[in-house]
Amino acid sequence: MFIRFLFAVSIAVSCVPFVHGQTPKKAKRPNVIVIMTDDQGFGDLSCHGNPVIKTPHIDRFAKKGIRMRNFHVSPVCAPTRASLMTGRYNYRTGVVDTFIGRAMMHPDEITLAEILRALGYRTGIFGKWHLGDNYPLRAIDQGFTESLVLKGGGIGQPSDPPGGESYFNPILLHNGKAVKKDGYISDILTDAAIDFIKKSRDGPFLCYLPFNCPHTPLQVPDKYYRMYKDQIKAGDFPKVGFPIQGKVNLDETAKIYGMITNIDDNVGRLFAVLDKLGIADDTIIIFLSDNGPQQPRFVFGLRGRKGTVFEGGTRVPFFVSWPAGFKGDRDIDRVAAHIDITPTIVEVCGGTLPKDRKIDGKSLLPLWKGQQVAWPERTLFFQWHRGDVPQMYRAFAARSQRYRLVQPVGVGENSKFDRNKVLLFDIENDPHERNDLAVQKPDVVAKLKKEYETWFKDVASTRGFAPPRIVVGSEEENPTVLTRQDWRGPQAGWTPKSIGHWLIQVDQAGRYDVEVTLLKPAGNQASVRLLIGQKMFSSKAMPNQKAVLFRGMDLIAGPIQVEARIVDGATSAGARYVQIGKIK
Repeated sequence: MFIRFLFAVSIAVSCVPFVHGQTPKKAKRPNVIVIMTDDQGFGDLSCHGNPVIKTPHIDRFAKKGIRMRNFHVSPVCAPTRASLMTGRYNYRTGVVDTFIGRAMMHPDEITLAEILRALGYRTGIFGKWHLGDNYPLRAIDQGFTESLVLKGGGIGQPSDPPGGESYFNPILLHNGKAVKKDGYISDILTDAAIDFIKKSRDGPFLCYLPFNCPHTPLQVPDKYYRMYKDQIKAGDFPKVGFPIQGKVNLDETAKIYGMITNIDDNVGRLFAVLDKLGIADDTIIIFLSDNGPQQPRFVFGLRGRKGTVFEGGTRVPFFVSWPAGFKGDRDIDRVAAHIDITPTIVEVCGGTLPKDRKIDGKSLLPLWKGQQVAWPERTLFFQWHRGDVPQMYRAFAARSQRYRLVQPVGVGENSKFDRNKVLLFDIENDPHERNDLAVQKPDVVAKLKKEYETWFKDVASTRGFAPPRIVVGSEEENPTVLTRQDWRGPQAGWTPKSIGHWLIQVDQAGRYDVEVTLLKPAGNQASVRLLIGQKMFSSKAMPNQKAVLFRGMDLIAGPIQVEARIVDGATSAGARYVQIGKIK
């Protein structure tokens, strides 16, 4: 943490102009708002050719701003968020997947929030963090001074606090403390963001608004559902590009479109506040999605969707506006990605990127300003599959300005793939990836494969893939609640029979209470077995008991492994939660 402090001070000092004999004055810096939706595909906007969905506020924003037509992210959410926050490929940060301990970002990563905070920015996040729920991995540990977030990868998942499993009246974490909120999730998050902006109106501020919608579960206010229910027909959509893969459920689509229109209304509310406060011109606003759509639906004819390394999985809407900084109503076709957001914003705000690590992204500001610059050819890389350790050539894509090299197989935990069966598409002439040119253009295949191999070896060597540890017994968070979101092991998962363990770091030696919450009330023969380090403890659970408390356990400082399982007759299962609290 001391190294981080020195880094922050060096940024703040280096970016304040000074003239001999004068008192340093802070240069006026723009406010920054980053709005990101969850699982909104490229075709989920009316300005992208969707004749059914209603997104008037986002459409107007796209019209007046800059439209990045070839902007890409990771195929799934947590990797995208790690890259957005750091300017680095997610494999460098420790984030390789979305759950069971693979979506935790190492705390020594330097985030956009930390850099801007060192420049004097107020920093707030309102929504889905998905890079760690416990100290030292939380948003409030990574540079955000104001935080209202949901846990894990989304509401309705195992990381939910008890009673907080719905998009309506959810339980969220406000600066690390659980709070019950009234209303619908996207409205709540927008209200909090607007309140933060009003309090920060004198600027500068960073407002990160990562909605968790339209991610499942598909819960939507009835008003918005009725807008689309029974109003959508399969023939409503243009027959363009690659056919939709999978059966389209029109009722699901109606719910998704309702969730997106709700977001659009909330975005409109936020824009109106900026205008009323008179700070719209001095605020740079970015809108994007974190990956392609989860369900089969209209995606502008792109191939694939969320979880795939085709264009439909990684190409997303991206609009940016800054009236005081550059002209709008322009299209930019240069290929760009999530890794470019932090370098760009840092340059916009007059900051400095960390010098002690490789930053993969590059600032897009020259393109946004319309400067005549020699923009070099670049290749971007995308990869995702289940597993603790990524494998070379498994479910990857290499995307240059013109071509996309794809090996799409191997997403599943133990699925097989053939590294030699690659596909090549000329995106400039075949944006829907219908014609494989791998045989016709072996020289292009060889070039992109070589670039990919170099990239994979580089990012894999940054720190390896050992996960960060959750710290318990710290003054920053006590007690600590461990959930199935972050446990690990070959049997870890979200099913009733899943069993996993947590890798923790005991901050201070002392006496601890450990409470094990069962997944369901105990049966007549149930007992709880708790493994802490090399010591096993057991306690009988009374019938219908929901939690078992182990009192006064002496723990030494250092790294240990924790596992709790409930044994009931011939069956055993992992705990729902394990809470560890230092008592003295």
